[in-house]
Amino acid sequence: MTVARFSPLQRLVHWVMAACILAMLFIGVGMVSTISARYLTLVSIHKPLGIAILVLALLRLVLRLRRGAPPLPADLPEPMKLAAHLSHLVLYGLMFAMPLLGWAMLSAEGYPVVLFDGLRLPPILPQNLELYALLRGAHGYLAYAFFAVILLHLGAALFHALVRRDGVFEAMAPVPTRALD
Repeated sequence: MTVARFSPLQRLVHWVMAACILAMLFIGVGMVSTISARYLTLVSIHKPLGIAILVLALLRLVLRLRRGAPPLPADLPEPMKLAAHLSHLVLYGLMFAMPLLGWAMLSAEGYPVVLFDGLRLPPILPQNLELYALLRGAHGYLAYAFFAVILLHLGAALFHALVRRDGVFEAMAPVPTRALD
């Protein structure tokens, strides 16, 4: 089977983002479930990692628009093709929405986003505690939604790799795999 693959840079950005996003989700869970001194350490990781994910998402979108994606298998049922397209739109939306919501939430609370060595991002919203509360809730709920969409994405990848064996997984695999006959 000949497999059309994403470019090496697209695959690299995908897998780096996957690691960053999973780390971010678990750091977020740790942040909201602790009152220990570790909270401040987790926050100091969470903020710059969120901005890194935002930058990587922008790079990923540019790469996707410039280089495209391998076609889905011709024999893939139309509902599955639609689900693939919609799930990718949701994933891209969340990759942008989550860091932007976090940045907006911190801006509304009056806290700076400190990246490193004192480099601070400017606020993107005025300070407003009611808005902060709304954004904090949205950020939390969308994090759960993001986790669910990631699980669905992982399930679909495994379905293509182990059940359909149709090359979809191989297109994004970090290293070439031989066809599973």
